[in-house]
Amino acid sequence: MNKPGFQPSLKGRALRLLSQREHSRTELERKLSAHEQVPGELAQALDELQARDFINEGRVVESVVHRRAGKLGAARVKQELAAKGLSGEAVEAAMADLLQTELSRAQAVWRKKFDRPAADAQERAKQARFLLTRGFKAEVVRKIVQGLDEP
Repeated sequence: MNKPGFQPSLKGRALRLLSQREHSRTELERKLSAHEQVPGELAQALDELQARDFINEGRVVESVVHRRAGKLGAARVKQELAAKGLSGEAVEAAMADLLQTELSRAQAVWRKKFDRPAADAQERAKQARFLLTRGFKAEVVRKIVQGLDEP
């Protein structure tokens, strides 16, 4: 495959990472900075990839939301986006959409894990902690755990 002593270029390394999943520029800088031998080389490679739309922060936001929204609340998804160095309009729009579906997504996560109302206060606390650690809002968690969402 690779010849002994062969080192792929920074652009090659970035393309390999991008072929596996979407990455933000900040993530690529963090992952590839150790391989930079000439100052400014990494920034130039990432600029070229961004100019060709290989690095697209809108796609990164969509990818994270698509992968994680089924299991996590808006707060945790926003935290993951921030860890990737993303912010701005795309993130705010995604958060607005997630907040609209927060109750139904939390119900689905709760049903998959528990699927029955809590028998006592200890069980309610356990269910609430489970949902809260996944980033769902406290008012949504309260509705689900207390059964206020039932018809």
